[in-house]
Amino acid sequence: MVEFEFDVDWPRTAWVALGFVLAAALVFVAYRFVGTFVFGLFVYYATRRLYRRVRRRIDQASVAAGVSLVGMVLPALLLLAYTLGIALQQLNRFADEIDGAESGSQIDDLLETAEPYLNLTVLSDPTALLDNVGGVGTITTTLESALGYLGVVGTGLLHLFVMLAIAFYLLRDDRRFAGWAGHLTAERTVFEEFVAAVDESFDKVFYGNILNAMITGLVGGIVYTLLNQIAPASVAIPYAALVGVLAGAASLIPIVGMKLVYVPMAAYLAVLAGTSGEGWWFVVAFAAVSFVVVDVIPDLLVRPYVSGGELHTGALMFAYILGPLIWGWYGIFLGPIVLVLVTHFARIVLPELVTDEPIRAREVDPAVLTDDTDGADAVDGEKDADGGTPTGA
Repeated sequence: MVEFEFDVDWPRTAWVALGFVLAAALVFVAYRFVGTFVFGLFVYYATRRLYRRVRRRIDQASVAAGVSLVGMVLPALLLLAYTLGIALQQLNRFADEIDGAESGSQIDDLLETAEPYLNLTVLSDPTALLDNVGGVGTITTTLESALGYLGVVGTGLLHLFVMLAIAFYLLRDDRRFAGWAGHLTAERTVFEEFVAAVDESFDKVFYGNILNAMITGLVGGIVYTLLNQIAPASVAIPYAALVGVLAGAASLIPIVGMKLVYVPMAAYLAVLAGTSGEGWWFVVAFAAVSFVVVDVIPDLLVRPYVSGGELHTGALMFAYILGPLIWGWYGIFLGPIVLVLVTHFARIVLPELVTDEPIRAREVDPAVLTDDTDGADAVDGEKDADGGTPTGA
């Protein structure tokens, strides 16, 4: 009879099992909030170079991270608020036109419904208000709906806070995380080269595309504002500077992004030209200038120097397009992340696996591993008195 002997290190096995349980818990949390974590990672890489420059002038890492996030996020929020304001203004103007053209419109019905709330005489007789609006049941239903909207807004603000918190702590403590990961291996390995390459590509894709969008938005705003100076009054570009900035923001999606802005605008101008019977030459000029000056020239001259790195431009385009189709709104960030991981795995790790040899240590340029892009390593973290790992703020 054959006997099998198992020499099991039970304490080590228990610790390994606990490690798998904890890892599964982290994976579950990341899965449930994948959009939040992915967007937080994007904000980190989009802000990191700015943080390193701010860090040279501000001693406290926490203050520098906060200032950098405000400097990066606040302009985006202001642009969003301005765009929403313009949209609401146009919607209100459109509603006024409908209200003037059609008697007894839905807007009139809405005003009649709201009239009991606007009548201040009900303050002397509160019960009249309940009678006018349908009783306590209607008020209860309205309050429940309002609480539902507050819940949605509160959840959105919570996710926004988590995104900014992730970016904040990555900015402040990224050197600590890198130092901890470095202690897992005794020498520079293929894994460290893979991580360094992924980090460099994330920096190129996210920060580079932000920089390209800012340059494109500036060019678009100036070009459309100047173009409006020669436009016929009936076919002028509405909010020309805003259209240019939005075109720059849309350029975050390579190849097709800006077309999502200026192609519909060209169609709108064509409708105006057809209605007024003049200005067709301006429609053609707008389309040509948009394609050549705002789209092609920045994409050919600026983007190759600030984004992409070793990634194939076509593959990056498909990552931006297919990502949202697969994962939803956060796919625009998760798609490039997956592309970066797959590309560098195939370039660095896969050759080591197909040779049927152990993953061996190799020499890696220390400058690549530290990602000393801006020469800011000396200010990203201070050394302890004994020359240990960087300390946090």
